[in-house]
Amino acid sequence: MGSPQRPPLAHVFKGTFVHSSASAPMEILHGHLLGVDDNGTIVFVEQADQLEELAKTWGFKTSDIRQLSKHEFFMPGLVDTHIHAPQYSFTGTRVDLPLLQWLTSYTFPTEAKYQDSGFAEEVYTRVVRRTLKNGTTTACYFATIHTDSSLLLAEITDKFGQRAFVGKVCMDMNDSVPQYREITADCVQETERFVKELLEKKYPRVQPIITPRFGPSCTEDLLNALGNLAETHDLHVQSHISENEEEVKLVENMFPAYQNYTELYDKNKLLTSKTVMAHACHLSEEELKLFSLRGAAISHCPNSNFSLRSGVLNVRKVLEHNVKLGLGTDVAGGYSASMLDAIRKTMMASNSLQINKVNETGLTLEEAFQLATLGGSQALGLDDVIGNFEVGKEFDALLINTKASDSPFDLFSADDFEDTLQKFLYLGDDRNISEVYVAGKQVVPFSSSV
Repeated sequence: MGSPQRPPLAHVFKGTFVHSSASAPMEILHGHLLGVDDNGTIVFVEQADQLEELAKTWGFKTSDIRQLSKHEFFMPGLVDTHIHAPQYSFTGTRVDLPLLQWLTSYTFPTEAKYQDSGFAEEVYTRVVRRTLKNGTTTACYFATIHTDSSLLLAEITDKFGQRAFVGKVCMDMNDSVPQYREITADCVQETERFVKELLEKKYPRVQPIITPRFGPSCTEDLLNALGNLAETHDLHVQSHISENEEEVKLVENMFPAYQNYTELYDKNKLLTSKTVMAHACHLSEEELKLFSLRGAAISHCPNSNFSLRSGVLNVRKVLEHNVKLGLGTDVAGGYSASMLDAIRKTMMASNSLQINKVNETGLTLEEAFQLATLGGSQALGLDDVIGNFEVGKEFDALLINTKASDSPFDLFSADDFEDTLQKFLYLGDDRNISEVYVAGKQVVPFSSSV
């Protein structure tokens, strides 16, 4: 009896792979072979001199190998831990007001339009296409208060093959735009319907996430009910926290029984190891300790923090407190849907803290790269599935071509690979991202069926 026949591999790639590991923020693997099976799982990452042995073990031929050129490399898919899909329609405009006034003047009136499913479908299709094209293989989306159009967003992300968490927004307080809020009991009931219907779809990579908008737009009763719902169904949770100082003061006045903003979420069962909170610019030491204790994560959204003048998150301090942290675009408070922009703005935010003598040491570009990939997967509790090129994880990956015909940067003969990689991270864009894979399936360029 011979050994049982292994199923054929979906992909065998040979070339350079760049990723993060537990021990190094960036590892560059030149001359490696990477195999992906039919389920989209990485089955080997080995040096090319192991070819004969690998071919024998896995039953592939030399002709099955896809050889990358010296100007190409693979990196893990980018993880956007915080993005508002409905706000994509006004991205790149209206960043002239601070947070609370910005919500009232622009955001709530726009989001109210999403009861119209035709309008929702157009914007949601475009945001999913745009983010995928820009290399976001996993997105953590806020939708709106409308259950049906939120379910539509989940359907669209599944159709395009993006990995996602989708949240129906919950808010039962909104004095500034009264037409954009819910009655508490209805909100809880609709959130239950949203979760139930989304889980029944059994999408392979799209999951529901409990989404109270933020402290000031929710009553204590609503927060409590949502915390119970998250606990009952063991669901992920997303919201905003301590984005700007005005908001922090508002929460203090509205909820005087709680010691701080973090406790408001914590006491209502919304601060768990499955929670990701956006911004967190103004958290105290005590609050960071509670985040660490609960295993809750922070989504750092530097473009938005600068654009709405909310504050500068001290990432170094967050990491020293052993709090999980990923990056987010926070469209449309952040004016770019690209996670490459989030990496760049993360560097700017870190530099600004050094300029102002807040931190002695800033972040390195390698660390920012790690936060946008492996860090994001940890923040969303997906690091056993994605985040880097480890055997057993799913192949979420971007094929980068640094010599794309219309590349936005130039390469010179003196540039070594590290130079080229840095140029891509600082200057590259979707023109350099020639292929995007989610769980081993090529999702960009888009197929004619989507």
